[in-house]
Amino acid sequence: MKVTAAPGLLCPMEGKPREYITDDPEGIEVEPTAYYRRLVDDGSLVEVVATSPKQQKTSAASTGAMGGDQ
Repeated sequence: MKVTAAPGLLCPMEGKPREYITDDPEGIEVEPTAYYRRLVDDGSLVEVVATSPKQQKTSAASTGAMGGDQ
């Protein structure tokens, strides 16, 4: 799962208390352990929902194809 810290917060990494997850909008990939799920549930972490490049290309291609057919 990909997560980022809530705005203005730093969350310690699981097992690495001196390394932090920041509020960088890109987020980082972490294992969906109970620790990270708990931080998401309490609002300290936010899951990053990313669209895959394949989905972006497909929607761009379908938009372009419709414009060319008309």
